[in-house]
Amino acid sequence: MGRSRYKFQESHYPYFITSSILEELPFFCNPQIAKILLDQFIFMQKKKGVTLYSYVIMPNHFHAIVQGVDLANSLRLTKSFAARRMLKHLQDNGHTRWLYKLKHNKRNHKVWRTYQVWEEGLHPKQLSTVKMVNQKMQYIHFNPVKGGFVNKPEDWRYSSARDYLGMKGLIPLTLFGG
Repeated sequence: MGRSRYKFQESHYPYFITSSILEELPFFCNPQIAKILLDQFIFMQKKKGVTLYSYVIMPNHFHAIVQGVDLANSLRLTKSFAARRMLKHLQDNGHTRWLYKLKHNKRNHKVWRTYQVWEEGLHPKQLSTVKMVNQKMQYIHFNPVKGGFVNKPEDWRYSSARDYLGMKGLIPLTLFGG
């Protein structure tokens, strides 16, 4: 897949983003790898000034609603650092099959690196109305239900659904409209 035609245009709007692991490998079924991504969500909020309103981490991808200045760069750096930490985890724990797939399925133009963890792009969609934000947030929170993993959104551990029901989630975030 080539570079996305979707871009972050205006920093005063939130954006719905999606990012997938190369070859749909189920990295995030591993709790240590899911924690790497959660830690990066915390980092981008604290150090990059990104507001995280909502997220879900599925076995092979994540969705989020984010807002901030220079989002493209902040998210690129966040994904890059997460990829390096994920690769180190895979190497340290003998996940040779996944490493093989990441090496041999990387895109041809990625000549300067050995592995490719993420599919290219974030496919940002600007959310210019409260209705759009609420619709995407519902999509995010119901993703694990639709996937058949849980019966209720709040039962999925790697999601902000619990936060919006007044329960404690795994990481801090900013409640939209709150």
